[in-house]
Parts: sequence; structure tokens; C-alpha cells
Amino acid sequence: MTLPGFPDAAPLAGLAGGVLIGLASALMLLGAGRIAGVSGIAARAFGLADGSQPRIGAWAFVLGLPLGALIVTSQTSAAAPAFAGPVTLVVAGLIVGIGTRLGSGCTSGHGVCGMSRLSQRSLVAVATFMATGFATVAVMNALGIGVLS
Repeated sequence: MTLPGFPDAAPLAGLAGGVLIGLASALMLLGAGRIAGVSGIAARAFGLADGSQPRIGAWAFVLGLPLGALIVTSQTSAAAPAFAGPVTLVVAGLIVGIGTRLGSGCTSGHGVCGMSRLSQRSLVAVATFMATGFATVAVMNALGIGVLS
């Protein structure tokens, strides 16, 4: 199934992925009493944050994210994920890490878990993420370096 103007869109795969993310978040909250925020879990895995979650469980979560994507990619006709170079990945990771500390959570924690609980902090955080993303795309396109230019 393709969408007009979006030949590479995969709405059914997106729907299935969204349902699985919601299910995993609900299971983690109901089963472990924890929010499925990736930055907090990653911080726990690397020993940068304290918490009740065992580090082995945090590592399983963190390693399961890319492994799950690779398994799906290997079993479907989906294109292999493209990654930036190592320097870009490290710089981007550090910037995201700083942002998640400043925002008291990441997009997954605020967007998936916080908004579903109607957390005011998460509603403000997601509005900020979205506005910043819109502004970034607009500036990049105005400078002629965006994907829509």
C-alpha cells in the first residue's frame, strides 16, 4: 500500500510498529512499574543513573532496539538502515543525551508514556520537540540544505 506523494511510506508497517511500541510501553509500566523511556534505561545500562531496574534488564532493552530492527530488516524487503559516520553519531548522541537530561526525559518517555498519562510536563516537552523540529526543517529548507529544497 502506498500513499500519494509518499512512495516509500509504509502505513501498515507504521501502524503495526506503533501498536507494538504502545503494547511494550504498557507491559513495562504494568509489569515492572517503569516508564519505557529509552534515555533513562540507557543511562541505567551504562551506570549513569540509579534505579530499581536491574542493569542486565536495561542492557537487554538497549541491545534489543537495534537487534530487533536488524531482525525485521533481514526478514522483510525493507531497506537496510543507513547510519551516519561514527563522528556524527557520537556528536549527535552527546547532544541528544544533554537534551534528555535538560528535558527530564526523551521523546519516547515523554511522547509515548508521558502523554498517554496526560503528564503536563510531557505535553510541554512534546510540544517543544515538535516546534523545534518544525523550525529546524524550515531553517534547513530556507538555507537550501533540507530534503525538501
